[in-house]
Amino acid sequence: MIWSKEETLSKGDMRSLQNMRLGEIVKRVYYLVPFYKQKFDEAKITPDAIKSVDDLKKLPFTCKKDLRDNYPYGMFAVPMGEIVRIHSSSGTTGKPTVVGYTEADMNIWAEVMARAFTMGGVTSQDIMQNSHGYGLFTGGLGFHAAAEKMKVAVIPSSTGFTSRQLLLLKDFGATALTATPSFALHLAEVAKNEGYDIKKDFKLKVGFFGAEPTSIGMKQEIANVWGIDYHEIYGMSEIIGPGVACNCKYSKLLHFQEDHFYPEIIDPETLEVLPEGERGELVVTTLTKQALPLIRYRTGDITSITKIPCKCGRTTARIESIIGRSDDMLLIGGVNVFPSQIEHVLSTIEGITLHYQIIAKKKGYLDKLEIDIEVDESIMTDDVARLENIKSKVAKALLNNLYINVEVKLIAPKSIERSEGKSVRVIDERKSSEQNRLS
Repeated sequence: MIWSKEETLSKGDMRSLQNMRLGEIVKRVYYLVPFYKQKFDEAKITPDAIKSVDDLKKLPFTCKKDLRDNYPYGMFAVPMGEIVRIHSSSGTTGKPTVVGYTEADMNIWAEVMARAFTMGGVTSQDIMQNSHGYGLFTGGLGFHAAAEKMKVAVIPSSTGFTSRQLLLLKDFGATALTATPSFALHLAEVAKNEGYDIKKDFKLKVGFFGAEPTSIGMKQEIANVWGIDYHEIYGMSEIIGPGVACNCKYSKLLHFQEDHFYPEIIDPETLEVLPEGERGELVVTTLTKQALPLIRYRTGDITSITKIPCKCGRTTARIESIIGRSDDMLLIGGVNVFPSQIEHVLSTIEGITLHYQIIAKKKGYLDKLEIDIEVDESIMTDDVARLENIKSKVAKALLNNLYINVEVKLIAPKSIERSEGKSVRVIDERKSSEQNRLS
């Protein structure tokens, strides 16, 4: 099933649509957003100079700091009387980024999410349990509105209350689940502990997961434990929320809704646009947003893009799963390490779980990496010989894949605090160590 004809446009028709919409959005930001007028003027660029998406490289980048510097509404391109919804980030690393939506923006959001649900085979006959948070975070409400647009019954369970979530899943007969990957694993873990037969007691057939980078191994584990099709949804609140991209049943690559959001891949160091297929930082230009249009927004997410057609019939460009963020990447002894690389290695080893934490430390002036991993409940924690064997396998596998030595610590089941939203996978103690050394 395909939701809208724009998903199957020829390359020529898609390019014509993108060029037209880019021309309109460039004029919009130049005349309505003082920040962009100043940026364009400093670069000596006028909207008339942008004829097609090939001219995007002439335009300046936008970054999260720009949104924070113009907090709260300085980047809006419409008066507040036209704003019907406001979302924002958590602001854990500074002022939150604030996102506004007009009625037209809300329709676009529901449209791209409906496309994603259709990729997973969802119809009006389904019941969807939405276990994303409702509130300023864009997840919960973004999923909800699209499901209602499709006339899908929604159970707005939000996050937390795990036992109650399982009760609702069983008694209400949900066939589709939306959640963060870590919460989906947590639900399965609690379900087993409470005596549920996951394959018999629940009717789930498909799940839509996002909000955190996830390895192939973790996706497979979630799909296997629940007996469902796993669909990955990508999005950012600054762009629109979830729904920017999603994979269909024929591919693990994510279809990018490029009629609304134009993607580029750049080298995060040189800022040069990279050829198709090369990994780099994803940059997005919104082509249809009214309230908060963004030009060449640096997402910080590392991925690659391909324009090879998909078996499903959609012709949109596709990106690979986000392997990490440029600011989440750990530099250990000169080696770049992404958490998703580590997670994939862990997923291949028996006797351990995917509940883990990565801890970066300093030993003198040298970087050290430690990983605390919960062992499987079937492993006896007093079986020292077996634990040492597992520990050796993990350390060797990480060395072979990352080319660095990692200190592996096996810990008891349920030692790591469970998350109802995004998991805290990385703890970088080097920052506080450096501050203490300099103070």
